[in-house]
Amino acid sequence: MSTELILGGARSGKSRLAEQRATAHGGPVTVIATAEAGDEEMAARIARHRADRPAHWSVVEAPVALAAAVRLAAHGDGCVIVDCLTLWLSNLLTRDAASLAAPHSVDHMAAWQAEVDALVAALPGLPGHVILVANEVGLGLVPESPLGRLFRDEAGRLNQTVAAACDTVTFVAAGLPLTLKGTPA
Repeated sequence: MSTELILGGARSGKSRLAEQRATAHGGPVTVIATAEAGDEEMAARIARHRADRPAHWSVVEAPVALAAAVRLAAHGDGCVIVDCLTLWLSNLLTRDAASLAAPHSVDHMAAWQAEVDALVAALPGLPGHVILVANEVGLGLVPESPLGRLFRDEAGRLNQTVAAACDTVTFVAAGLPLTLKGTPA
């Protein structure tokens, strides 16, 4: 069992690296996709990711219930790619009108934290190899809106929490991986 977090900016090559590592793993691969096609542009992005993956890989869509999906998908000789934690966070933060109206509410933050805690608690006991992909959004500008700042802050906290729980952490820039923690499988 091993877990890896692959971080990077938009179009940095994180998903490609995750796919390369999954292929090198040699066992069956399951991709857990967290994206939802809310508009045509996102639908096109999802289609591009699907086209890039081998047809024999299994795909599970889990826009919110990620911990449960990872536990079900992980098995001894397989590899699971979660692509991506940042979209999962976005789904959690914007899943209903009440959360958009009061994103900092105690109830909303408790529900979000429970989802993160469930994922992090599941990671150490998972069989096989699990690769989690996330955007590093803290290197850019400070967002203008309160929801944007909350998203940026929570994405940073999520990345820190998951990185601490993973065996290996890799940062990707311009398609080049930089190992921050551990040794890639």
